[in-house]
Formats: sequence, structure tokens, C-alpha cells
Amino acid sequence: MTEGEDEKMTHRWQKDADGILIFTGLFSAALAALLTVSVQDLKPNPQDTSAFYLGNIYQLLADPNISRASILATQVQPPDFSPPKSAVLVNSLWFLSLVISMTSALLATMLQQW
Repeated sequence: MTEGEDEKMTHRWQKDADGILIFTGLFSAALAALLTVSVQDLKPNPQDTSAFYLGNIYQLLADPNISRASILATQVQPPDFSPPKSAVLVNSLWFLSLVISMTSALLATMLQQW
């Protein structure tokens, strides 16, 4: 009687591990797709930097009274970039959920091997 129950329990665990592996695979794929889009918010936008420099060039070319010496003296750097706190928080949660998903997949794989 006990051997049959053990076999049923082992079979049930294996089926559960299979389900966990399928779910974590799909979930991780969806997370990876969301992360590729969401991580872009953590980097400065190159278009903003280009627009900043083009605006400075336009101002320099639009004023004919500026000398070359004053142009070199007034080199301006774009403002420092810092990502929004909400983007950092959201990306942290995305990465945390990806780590948890991968850990559960690893544990399910170890359970199947056992």
C-alpha cells in the first residue's frame, strides 16, 4: 500500500514540475520581452542629446556677433542624465521576478532529476 502511494506522489510531483517548467519558460520569455523595452528608460535618449547639441549650434550660427574665442569659451555640456525613480523601481521588479522565475525553473529541474 505504501509503495503505491509513494509512486503516485512521485508521479504527481513530476507532473507538477513539468507544469512549473512550462509556466516559468513562458513567463520568462514574456519578461524578457518586457525587459528589452523597459530597460531603454534607464539610458539617456540619444535624440535628446542630439537635439541639445543642434540647438547650441543653431544659437551660435544664428548670432553673427559671436567671435571664435567666445565660442570655445562657452562649450556647454548636456544636462546629466538620471533615470526616473519609477523606471528604476519597475525595472528592479521586472528583474526580481525574472530571477525568481529562473530559480523556480532550476528547482523544478532539480526535482525532476531527483
